[in-house]
Amino acid sequence: MERWALPLALCLVLAGPAAPAAASSAPAASSPQAAAVICNRYCDGRDPALSPADRQPVAATLYGRRFAVHVDDTDAMAWASAETGNPGDQVWLDRSFDGGRTWPDSRLGLTATPAGARGTRTAMFNVDDWAGLGVGALRACGKAGDRPEIACTAWTRTTWNAWDRRTAAATALMMRYDRATGLFDTNAWWTSANALTAIIDNIRRSGMSSYRYAIATTYDKNAGSRLGRFRNEFLDDTGWWGLAWVAAYDLTGESRYLDTARADADHMYAYWDTRCGGGVWWKTDRASKNAIENSLYIQLNAALSQRVPGDTVYRGRAQAAWTWFQGTGMLNGSNLVNDGIDLTTCRNNGAPTWTYNQGVLINALVQLNRLTGDAGALATARRVGDALTTSTYLSPNGILREPNESNTCGGDGVSFKGAAIRGLGALNAATGGAYDTYLRRNADTAYAADRDTLDAYGSHWAGPYVPTNHSCQHSALDLLNAAP
Repeated sequence: MERWALPLALCLVLAGPAAPAAASSAPAASSPQAAAVICNRYCDGRDPALSPADRQPVAATLYGRRFAVHVDDTDAMAWASAETGNPGDQVWLDRSFDGGRTWPDSRLGLTATPAGARGTRTAMFNVDDWAGLGVGALRACGKAGDRPEIACTAWTRTTWNAWDRRTAAATALMMRYDRATGLFDTNAWWTSANALTAIIDNIRRSGMSSYRYAIATTYDKNAGSRLGRFRNEFLDDTGWWGLAWVAAYDLTGESRYLDTARADADHMYAYWDTRCGGGVWWKTDRASKNAIENSLYIQLNAALSQRVPGDTVYRGRAQAAWTWFQGTGMLNGSNLVNDGIDLTTCRNNGAPTWTYNQGVLINALVQLNRLTGDAGALATARRVGDALTTSTYLSPNGILREPNESNTCGGDGVSFKGAAIRGLGALNAATGGAYDTYLRRNADTAYAADRDTLDAYGSHWAGPYVPTNHSCQHSALDLLNAAP
C-alpha cells in the first residue's frame, strides 16, 4: 500500500514539538511533551481496541517488565504496551522522521499501569505524516515505577510503503532525505544523485510512486547551486547527476530533466582534450584522467543519443570516448578496470579496481550496444561482468565487496557498490538473466545478514551489520532493484 494517499481526516494541530533528544540517550520519563497531532486515515490518539490487526515486531525487557510496539499495518498506526509489571510502571512511544537519529515527538501517549493491574497500553499514533511527507518510525520506551532506568525497543514501522524488500529499503532511504535541501543526509552531493537514481529505479521496478515528489524537490532546490544545472568542478559528479536526470526524464517525461542532462554532458565535453589522445579530465583543474568520469561520459552520451531525435553529436562522443578508453589499457588483462591513467605514459596507472569502475563501464557498454548495435561492446561488458562476479578480490564467496571496505558507512567508497550492481543489473537485463544467480545470492545474503529493524542496510552485504547512511542504503536499494 502506498502511503501518500489523500488523508480522510486532516486535523493537523500544531502544539509546539519538543526539541530533539540526543541520539545516544533515552528520553526522561517526566511529563509528556506537547507534539503535533498527526491525522492520516485516523488521528493520533485512537483507541487500540479499534485496531483490526496487532503485529509485535520489536520488544524490550527491563526488571522483568516487557515493553512492546504493536503495529496496525492496515491503518499505518502503532501503540505501546507495558506487560508483566506492577502498578506505576510507565510506557510511551517516541516518533522519529529521520530513521531514529532524532525524535522530536517524544513520550507520546505516556501512561502508567493502574492500581491492581500488571500492564497498560498507550493510545495509537500514526507512524508517518502523510500531509507533511514525513517518513516515520516508532519505538516503545518504558520504566519500572520504582526505578529510574529506561528501556527502549528498536525502531520499527508499518508495512505501508514497505510491503517487500525493495519498497522497505526505499522507505528506509527516504528516511534520510532532507526535504529542506532536496538532498540526502548532510547535504551530500554526488551520492545524492545516486540515491535519487535508486529511488527512481525503485519506482519503475515496484510501481510505488509515493516518493516521486523527491525528483522535483531535488531539482527545484538545487538547479541553481554549484555551477548551475547540476554542474560543478568534478566531472564525475556532473556525470552522476546527468544520469539521474535521464532517469527522471524517462519516468516523468518532463523536458527540463532531459535538457539538464544535456547541459551536464556538454559540460563534461568541455573538459575533453587531446592530452593522452583524448579523455575527460576528472576535475576542472586538469590534473588527472580517470576511468570513472570517462565511463560516465560514455554512458551519459549514449543514453542521450537514444532520447534526442536525429542526434549524431552525442552518439559520436560516446563512440569516440570508448575508442579512446580501449587504447589506454585501463581495462586490464584480467578484464577489470583500473582507476586511471599515468599522464606521463598515458597508460593504465595500476590503481585499484574499485567496484564502481566495473559497473559503470558495464552500464556504458550496454547503452552503447543499445545505441549502435555494436556486439563487441556487449561482449566486452560480459567479460567485465564475469570478472567482477568471479573475482575473489571483488566478490569473495560470491558476495560483492569493495576493496578495503569500510566498517562504517562514511566517505565516498560506500556508494561504489550501488553503481557497480546497477551496471550489472543493466547487463543482466540485456543478456536475459545471465547474472540472476549472483544477484539473487547477494540480495538474499544482505537481507539476512546486513539489515536492521527499519530495513536499513550497512556496508557489508555479507554481514555483520553496521549503522547506515544514505550511501550504504542506496547501494543496497540498487541491489534489490537489480535482483530478480
